[in-house]
Amino acid sequence: MKNMSTRLVFEYWDTLRGERAAPERGEIEPGALRHALADTFVLENEPIGPVFRLAGTRLCALFGSELRGRTFAALWPDVESQGDMRRLVQTVMDETAGAVAGLSAETASGAPIYLELLLLPLRYRGRTHARVLGALSPATAPEWLGLDTLDSMRMISLRMLWPAHQNKPAPEPAARSAPPKFLVLPGGRI
Repeated sequence: MKNMSTRLVFEYWDTLRGERAAPERGEIEPGALRHALADTFVLENEPIGPVFRLAGTRLCALFGSELRGRTFAALWPDVESQGDMRRLVQTVMDETAGAVAGLSAETASGAPIYLELLLLPLRYRGRTHARVLGALSPATAPEWLGLDTLDSMRMISLRMLWPAHQNKPAPEPAARSAPPKFLVLPGGRI
């Protein structure tokens, strides 16, 4: 993870979850994320796909509008990318794994910008497949923020953040206390 906001959100989420696959939505304290809150969002799983439940101010400024109630996939201009994003969020929920992606974007006036996207599963009132905590941030705040908006984005890298129990090596077989015994049988030549 390259961006400060991404690292802050991940470290906070990872601390909250402890040994669990994902923390509860009710455990999230906005004050603990104050330095990354402007880049942070929460998605709610709806029949039409993931929908913004909350979105930070800098994130809304990047797109030039309030994102609450808007579908997450609508941030991407083409149908194929929208399907990819819906599947990525579904994978995060199904596998209780995080995802971090590098995005290449362009503003309406043609200015390039690189962003980092983080998606992390959340439980909501004990239910899985309910919410996703995320962050979408540029490495530095662009000088055009508030004057121009993002027009197109595409994913250029993706890394899944598997739960710790999936990263652990397989346990070693139990050591034998006595060496194995061999039995030699008389026989002919081969």
